[in-house]
Amino acid sequence: MPDGARIPTVTFRLDGTDLTVPEGTTIWQAAQRAGVSIPHLCHRPEPGYRPDGNCRACMVEVAGERTLAASCLRPVTEGMEVATDSARATKARAMVIELLAADQPATPHDASSHFSAMAAAAGVTASRFPPRDADAVPRPDDSHIAMAVNLDACIHCNLCVRACREVQVNDVIGMAHRGAHTRVVFDLDDPMGDSTCVACGECVQACPTGALMPATLLDADGAGDRAAIDRAVDSVCPYCGVGCQISYKVRDGRILFAEGIAGPANENRLCVKGRFGYDYITHPHRLTRPLIRRTDAPAKGLNVDPGNLLSHFREAGWDEALEVAAAGLARLRDEDGQLVAGFGSAKCSNEEAYLFQKLIRQGFGHNNVDHCTRLCHASSVAALIENIGSGAVTASFNQIEHADVAIVIGANPVENHPVAATFFKQFAKRGGTLIVMDPRGQALARHAAHMLQFRPGTDVALLNAIMHVIVEEGLYDRDYIDRFTVNWPAMQTHLDGFSPEAMEALCGIPAGQIRAVARAFAGGKAGMIFWGMGVSQHVHGTDNSRCLISLALMTGNVGRPGTGLHPLRGQNNVQGASDAGLIPMFLPDYQSVTDDTVRAAFSDLWGGATFSGEPGLTVVEIMEAIHRREIRGMYILGENPAMSDPDVDHARAALAKLDHLVVQDIFLTETANYADVVLPSSAWVEKTGTVTNTNRQVQMGRQVVPPPGEAREDWRIVVDLARRLGLDWSYAHPSEIFAEMTAGMASFDHITWERLEKGSVTYPSLGPEDPGQAIVFGDGFPREGGKARFTPASIVPPDESPDADYPFVLITGRQLEHWHTGSMTRRSAVLDAVEPEANCSLHPRTLRELGVAPGGMIRLTTRRGSLTVMARADRAVAERNVFLPFAYVEAAANILTNSALDPWGKIPEFKYSAVRVERAEAASDAQRPAG
Repeated sequence: MPDGARIPTVTFRLDGTDLTVPEGTTIWQAAQRAGVSIPHLCHRPEPGYRPDGNCRACMVEVAGERTLAASCLRPVTEGMEVATDSARATKARAMVIELLAADQPATPHDASSHFSAMAAAAGVTASRFPPRDADAVPRPDDSHIAMAVNLDACIHCNLCVRACREVQVNDVIGMAHRGAHTRVVFDLDDPMGDSTCVACGECVQACPTGALMPATLLDADGAGDRAAIDRAVDSVCPYCGVGCQISYKVRDGRILFAEGIAGPANENRLCVKGRFGYDYITHPHRLTRPLIRRTDAPAKGLNVDPGNLLSHFREAGWDEALEVAAAGLARLRDEDGQLVAGFGSAKCSNEEAYLFQKLIRQGFGHNNVDHCTRLCHASSVAALIENIGSGAVTASFNQIEHADVAIVIGANPVENHPVAATFFKQFAKRGGTLIVMDPRGQALARHAAHMLQFRPGTDVALLNAIMHVIVEEGLYDRDYIDRFTVNWPAMQTHLDGFSPEAMEALCGIPAGQIRAVARAFAGGKAGMIFWGMGVSQHVHGTDNSRCLISLALMTGNVGRPGTGLHPLRGQNNVQGASDAGLIPMFLPDYQSVTDDTVRAAFSDLWGGATFSGEPGLTVVEIMEAIHRREIRGMYILGENPAMSDPDVDHARAALAKLDHLVVQDIFLTETANYADVVLPSSAWVEKTGTVTNTNRQVQMGRQVVPPPGEAREDWRIVVDLARRLGLDWSYAHPSEIFAEMTAGMASFDHITWERLEKGSVTYPSLGPEDPGQAIVFGDGFPREGGKARFTPASIVPPDESPDADYPFVLITGRQLEHWHTGSMTRRSAVLDAVEPEANCSLHPRTLRELGVAPGGMIRLTTRRGSLTVMARADRAVAERNVFLPFAYVEAAANILTNSALDPWGKIPEFKYSAVRVERAEAASDAQRPAG
């Protein structure tokens, strides 16, 4: 409906009172808005759940009609008269609930279930009807580590089916059998733990009876009570960039369970990590006291048992630890400030990211500060800033609701951004044209109209071929190009040499399929492009992103509902940390460090501090500088380069060379193995602060529980260290840091701490009441003349190619259950139990050629190193390719990866390495000396 258009209304009478409501409103919705409660069981008034009307617990009487009406389904009509409190309606509802109560177990699995509340509201305290026959009562199913299935409490409301099929679109749960034996089943009537269930827990949150419950809430007799908590605290998920809002339920000072709430990004939905991956905070490996390396400790290396820290470290008080940490850094600073560098964290808050970059710049006078954005979307940001003038997404991923065509390329959202993926699957389910492009097959492909499994490293060839067709067939948006872009003639000329027929042999996709995809995307009225690190983590990552930007521009797919460019951000606050200036070439709000005016403004904001106008070194460059002894000290907060850097043996060797390393973290990570001082910090749920998700939505994270032992919030530690380095900092609360940060960030205009305490705000926000702009650049771009730029991209091959010695291609990435370097998820009981062992995946035919059975061990060797890992058969992986997750220290993928950099984004080529693959026993035989 156009903005400002009048919404049609209808007037009807509810229990004797006239009400006017929007056309299409159901009786149940109208009653709820009027404060009239109508019992309901199969109806769930939450986003994504359609009314079903099967339980008949919400029946009302409509004047002039013979039968009662299900209020959850029945729309209000003009002049309708409805009675919710008539004797007939009240008795009918009570009868339905009493019949269902007859089959409920004597001891409820959830004493505070929605069913029990509705029974009480209907006045049903017992049932006069006999229970079902004993042979019709399903047996308990405790096969899943996270969720308990007790279908003796199931009322067949179908909420779990809709949760699985329609909300999360996982299609695991259904109904089977007939008559009294009808019941909920998983897949082909498998135990839940053996099914294809991905443990999102949507069914558990939706279940109104306790038939599906978090396993930890039930005692040995199967009894539980969701309401038996001391408090609930609303916060934000600590894992990916989707930014799901979560309600943590706390009892006796511990998180008991978690539920999704109606945040703008997740609409109550969660994935397995958000719902069940919170217990890492109580793992025995948590750091609770500061540590200082012992003078008699062995040489630095990956050699500390996290369960026996005192073999290498001694415990210290905070004053001593901070003094030693600061003294080592100050000594190097006084020799030359350039000798110290810092890595901040995308796992921390905006305020902490801001403080960290300020500490390095103000305290050491240079810009050698970076974080994991360098390892994920740095090339995307470089291309976006270059061509549209902004490094953030142009539209939220939720805008796919308004699209009719969408591309997902170089991303596996079902595993890496599972909640965002639910919206993509819903888009396809309602008829949207979904185009998936990736060298590796994925679960999203079964929802796609087109799946292009192209050869690794040939993104530019494929994308230029698609754009060639759009130009050749005149499918581009000439008016949009004329009004909002520059350099179009050069782009047209450049694309002449990229016909699908010419590119087919290179990218491996038939020319006809390329043409079909080009027509499908260009022919849509509103199209979106989503991409992940499969696009960005290449030496040609910036070129890949340039192509995607050009594709959106030539089709006019920016700035309108259902259109946009969206690199799916990885970490929970990688967007916010980048916005806050935790990068070596930009101050907060992507203001260049080379701009004298910008630096002067921050100098004033920071009380006269001066710092270099030279861009600093990036993550990989800092490691190289350590090897050259140009950097001899580091302060690392919440990053784990000893696992996350490419050619990680080289990075570990660099860490071992440092004269002074201060690590601030919640565990003794692989990086902390090399530390001289370890400062115990807070997990995300143990502090208060703001984060910014992939949608540009700024949200408040709240302290759920205090840090353990003597651990402290990260911002407090940074402030204390800054004071000992001679900086006059006096922050007493994160809100004070936020106020200073936003004073230097125009993008945060109208966004205040007080607003965020009430709910999320998307930047930019145009006024104190504006919730923020989900779509930007509808009237131009923040570039010269308000126009975006077409930047032609040529084919650049990967830094290394397969050859006789290394004949396969290695691709790295994440798995659903584990996050990044595994320091959190591998210490979560549920997540580690579901995916406990290091593994890699190869095509079944490749495994047969190697003589390796699925589950067997193989050796992977690149020019950087070698490791042994368990192999799985996976038809989604192309032949002669290997997919290797990077969460496992015992088979650390980054031992193998290439540190070659994209020249613009300075991002390493994680997604392409030439690798040799051998059966582990054969590799051992080959390495055994003769005789």
